[in-house]
Amino acid sequence: MSAYDNKATQAEATPSAFWSGVRQLRNVREVNVLVAMLIVGALISLYTPYFLTTNNLMGVFRAFSLTAIMSIGMVMVIITGGIDLSVGSAMGLASLITALGFDAGYSETVSILAGIAVGVSFGLVNGLLITAIGLPPFIATLGTLSIGRGLMYMITRGVPVTPDTPDSFAFLGQGYVGRVPVPVVIMVILMLIFALVMRRTRFGRHVYATGGNEHAARLSGVKTERVKLAVYVLSSTIAALAGIIGFSRYLSAEPASGFGSELDVIAAAAIGGASLAGGVGSVTGAVIGAALVGVIANGVVLLNINTYAQQAITGGVIIIAVSLDVLRNKLTGGNT
Repeated sequence: MSAYDNKATQAEATPSAFWSGVRQLRNVREVNVLVAMLIVGALISLYTPYFLTTNNLMGVFRAFSLTAIMSIGMVMVIITGGIDLSVGSAMGLASLITALGFDAGYSETVSILAGIAVGVSFGLVNGLLITAIGLPPFIATLGTLSIGRGLMYMITRGVPVTPDTPDSFAFLGQGYVGRVPVPVVIMVILMLIFALVMRRTRFGRHVYATGGNEHAARLSGVKTERVKLAVYVLSSTIAALAGIIGFSRYLSAEPASGFGSELDVIAAAAIGGASLAGGVGSVTGAVIGAALVGVIANGVVLLNINTYAQQAITGGVIIIAVSLDVLRNKLTGGNT
């Protein structure tokens, strides 16, 4: 074959390889959600000049960062085929216990560790109820959600706790690294760590195996009960961290803190491509899903749309995202 023929063949192969790569990217859930977020952002920017300003974008990132942080733990639970409805209570109770630690005169380290301990305790209780007793995840975590919420009202009697805190603690929720809010930096760090864990470690493979086919995973040597216990502990602990960051931002622990946030977190994971049937999902997708919900919420405010419509819009996005995923699975015969 001549040099001319070789060049012609390469020229023909290059476009083919390009479009093949595009088709592969199109089948990646995270890319689809990212494209949707960019389209929504572009549409909002057409109607308001304030959306693409640095201050607004940093505000958007800060606003959805706590939901995104919590979605990192939630998506791991969902991948195993479970659900964690108690993350809102774990978040709120952790912020309250941290506030009470400061109010009692304990150090910053002890107060934060007390809040983290709340998350670990929630996760252990949820995990043991599910793995040792055999309760369905929905029932177990619904019960701990109610217990946590009740404890918050019993402790506070409906009155916010607003202790004196050091500036170093306030930096956690109010500070900046350059022009980027600290909660956003924490969100990115956690996303990178757990994305690596889920993609590159044995634990991550075991999480996917447990959700994909628990019986087969158990036969192949995966200790599925330990895996499920671990993801529930991680989910609640990460939610507790989000609660501490939230308290650091407002410096007040509200009795209703975290109320309803579990729905936003589950929505972020579902929009990001996680299958509630288990075995499918990613940390990156969950964070992008939270970002999409955050962009929509910001657009509602900037465009002076009735704020009550935000929940309806978010619900519609969830239905569309999950429906498209189901339809794609049917068209591809279940292969994604």
